[in-house]
Amino acid sequence: MKKVAIMTDSNTGITQKEASELGIFVLPMPFMVEGETFFEDISLTQEEFFLKQENGLDIVTSQPSPESVMTLWNEILKEYDEIVHLPMSSALSGSCETAMILAREEEYEGKVYIVDNKRISVLQTQAIKDSLMYVKQGKSGQEVKDLLEADSLNYSVYIMVDTLYYLKKGGRITATAAALGTLLKIKPILQIQGGKLDAFAKARTTNQGKTTMMNAIKNDIQTRFGGMVTPPNVTLHVAYTKDLDAAMKLKEELSEEFPGHIINIQPLSLSIACHIGPGALAIAVTQNV
Repeated sequence: MKKVAIMTDSNTGITQKEASELGIFVLPMPFMVEGETFFEDISLTQEEFFLKQENGLDIVTSQPSPESVMTLWNEILKEYDEIVHLPMSSALSGSCETAMILAREEEYEGKVYIVDNKRISVLQTQAIKDSLMYVKQGKSGQEVKDLLEADSLNYSVYIMVDTLYYLKKGGRITATAAALGTLLKIKPILQIQGGKLDAFAKARTTNQGKTTMMNAIKNDIQTRFGGMVTPPNVTLHVAYTKDLDAAMKLKEELSEEFPGHIINIQPLSLSIACHIGPGALAIAVTQNV
């Protein structure tokens, strides 16, 4: 049986320490801050990132260089026969397509399998956990890739943004819309489905936004995931930017609405935080495999 390694990037939100504990490999994502390059969880912590962001520094996301990807592959292949590499969704970054091109090189053919399962952040983390389970079952790299991609759309995620400033800064909404939304104290709720980030709803208060997201999750469970069954066939996830206390409170509220369900909690990756800013809250649901 071939020895299969699992690799991803820091868009999962998985730290280098957690990666070591899980037995996986995490490629740090680069960020340009005022023209200087930083790497997530290597030279840029969550705390440092938000401090720079709130101080108005210019922060731009980037993708790993081909050299950094291949260097890590080469290092892993000294110990493993195959690599299953899960980059962030191809709909949100070019890093997945770049990895696919690199994997076609003769030295990686039949050894490196790139998974495009349309996920990012907590959704990507769940896919990593699933992939580890498949490897433990003795699945090959190709089999793990096929299983993950077949399960690619079995999720939903809703994100409530605390401020419109960063969406405006990133060009996702106009300055006029941002000014009007700020005046009316609107909290937009975004949806990730099929790997793409889109508008879903608007809320006037945090409580209204949380209720909207919970109702959306309930509807998805009912219409897409077979309804509320015992034992639950889905896992819930709470994600956030910067405000852990708010996320813990949301987890408590979810546990009352969805008794018996596993509820994970994790910070959103910096690639998402860069575009939505601090104070965001998200609820996601993934179907158990």
